[in-house]
Amino acid sequence: MTKQQSQSFEDAMEKLEYLVEKLEEGDVPLEEAISIYKEGMELSKFCHDKLKLVEEQLTQILTDDGQMASFAVQEEE
Repeated sequence: MTKQQSQSFEDAMEKLEYLVEKLEEGDVPLEEAISIYKEGMELSKFCHDKLKLVEEQLTQILTDDGQMASFAVQEEE
Protein backbone atom coordinates (compact mmCIF):
# COMPACT_ATOMS: atom_id res chain seq x y z
CA MET A 1 0.00 0.00 0.00
CA THR A 2 1.45 3.35 -1.00
CA LYS A 3 1.47 6.40 1.24
CA GLN A 4 -1.25 8.00 -0.86
CA GLN A 5 -3.52 4.94 -0.64
CA SER A 6 -3.25 4.89 3.15
CA GLN A 7 -4.17 8.53 3.65
CA SER A 8 -7.71 9.69 4.26
CA PHE A 9 -9.78 11.72 1.85
CA GLU A 10 -9.67 14.65 4.26
CA ASP A 11 -5.87 14.54 4.51
CA ALA A 12 -5.56 14.42 0.73
CA MET A 13 -7.90 17.40 0.31
CA GLU A 14 -6.01 19.39 2.93
CA LYS A 15 -2.69 18.69 1.17
CA LEU A 16 -4.25 19.55 -2.21
CA GLU A 17 -5.53 22.88 -0.86
CA TYR A 18 -2.06 23.66 0.49
CA LEU A 19 -0.48 22.90 -2.89
CA VAL A 20 -2.99 25.09 -4.72
CA GLU A 21 -2.33 27.98 -2.35
CA LYS A 22 1.41 27.54 -2.85
CA LEU A 23 1.05 27.65 -6.64
CA GLU A 24 -1.31 30.64 -6.48
CA GLU A 25 1.34 32.63 -4.61
CA GLY A 26 3.29 32.61 -7.86
CA ASP A 27 6.79 32.85 -6.43
CA VAL A 28 7.65 29.16 -6.80
CA PRO A 29 10.56 28.20 -9.07
CA LEU A 30 9.45 26.48 -12.29
CA GLU A 31 10.86 23.03 -11.46
CA GLU A 32 9.23 23.08 -8.04
CA ALA A 33 5.95 24.31 -9.54
CA ILE A 34 5.95 21.38 -11.97
CA SER A 35 6.58 18.95 -9.12
CA ILE A 36 3.82 20.54 -7.03
CA TYR A 37 1.45 20.40 -10.01
CA LYS A 38 2.15 16.68 -10.54
CA GLU A 39 1.56 15.93 -6.87
CA GLY A 40 -1.64 17.96 -6.97
CA MET A 41 -2.91 16.05 -9.98
CA GLU A 42 -2.22 12.74 -8.22
CA LEU A 43 -4.06 13.95 -5.12
CA SER A 44 -6.94 15.18 -7.27
CA LYS A 45 -7.25 11.77 -8.93
CA PHE A 46 -7.05 10.04 -5.53
CA CYS A 47 -9.88 12.22 -4.18
CA HIS A 48 -11.97 11.74 -7.31
CA ASP A 49 -11.54 7.96 -7.14
CA LYS A 50 -12.49 7.92 -3.44
CA LEU A 51 -15.64 9.96 -4.14
CA LYS A 52 -16.57 7.72 -7.07
CA LEU A 53 -16.21 4.61 -4.88
CA VAL A 54 -18.40 6.11 -2.17
CA GLU A 55 -20.97 7.16 -4.75
CA GLU A 56 -21.12 3.60 -6.09
CA GLN A 57 -21.53 2.26 -2.56
CA LEU A 58 -24.33 4.71 -1.82
CA THR A 59 -26.28 3.67 -4.92
CA GLN A 60 -26.68 0.15 -3.53
CA ILE A 61 -29.47 -0.79 -1.17
CA LEU A 62 -29.98 -3.96 0.84
CA THR A 63 -33.36 -5.51 0.00
CA ASP A 64 -35.61 -7.38 2.44
CA ASP A 65 -34.21 -10.73 1.28
CA GLY A 66 -30.60 -9.63 1.88
CA GLN A 67 -29.73 -8.96 -1.75
CA MET A 68 -28.01 -5.82 -2.98
CA ALA A 69 -29.93 -3.79 -5.53
CA SER A 70 -29.21 -0.53 -7.31
CA PHE A 71 -31.45 2.44 -6.85
CA ALA A 72 -31.62 5.94 -8.21
CA VAL A 73 -33.11 9.06 -6.74
CA GLN A 74 -35.40 10.98 -9.05
CA GLU A 75 -34.24 14.58 -9.22
CA GLU A 76 -36.79 17.36 -9.34
CA GLU A 77 -36.75 19.49 -12.45
